[in-house]
Amino acid sequence: MQKKERFRRFIEYFTEHFPEPQTELNFSNPYELLVAVILSAQCTDKRINQITPALFARFPEPESLAAASADEIFTYIRSVSYPNNKARHLAGMGRMLMERFGGEVPGSLEELQQLPGVGRKTANVILSIVYNLPTMAVDTHVFRVSHRLGLAPLTATTPLAVEKALMAYIPKQHVPRAHHWLILHGRYICLARSPKCDACPLKDFCKYYEKLTGKARVSVM
Repeated sequence: MQKKERFRRFIEYFTEHFPEPQTELNFSNPYELLVAVILSAQCTDKRINQITPALFARFPEPESLAAASADEIFTYIRSVSYPNNKARHLAGMGRMLMERFGGEVPGSLEELQQLPGVGRKTANVILSIVYNLPTMAVDTHVFRVSHRLGLAPLTATTPLAVEKALMAYIPKQHVPRAHHWLILHGRYICLARSPKCDACPLKDFCKYYEKLTGKARVSVM
């Protein structure tokens, strides 16, 4: 199967069956989403959604977060992964939002990455969800599913390489949704340790399933 055909089938399936995928993080404005995404690194969305209501009640806007100490923030996020680092990141992020960006979440990759705790993946999530820009955030789910489906070559060994591989073939209008398609498929079907291949609607063109079952297919160009 040619790579273009592989991407076409991937997009067609999800466009038909999941036309409007959404992030599973709970938020009501760009500031809350930014906080939630920073907290979600190496942690489940379910856990983040459990702790953010109290966190947002105490720090409802960047100004209150900027005035807080890392120690105070820590008391609200102690149950997430790496809470000490994330508390420091949130405190610094709040201050920078106020001092450099007037309390507004910036809308460019370069500006977002200036914020403490915000790397390329987090910045791409914000740009995609808040600003509906064609950016592809590559987390562990996207990385894994892209390789297994054959959307990213085995030579794409970094998140940036996978991002470029996906962006080269996914039409811009589908990129924001494709990010969620890949994440949700990895979260519920294409699991890391025990993928649910029998229930997967994409297994007929999945490179991982081909290898698993020993079925020979046409090589991807």
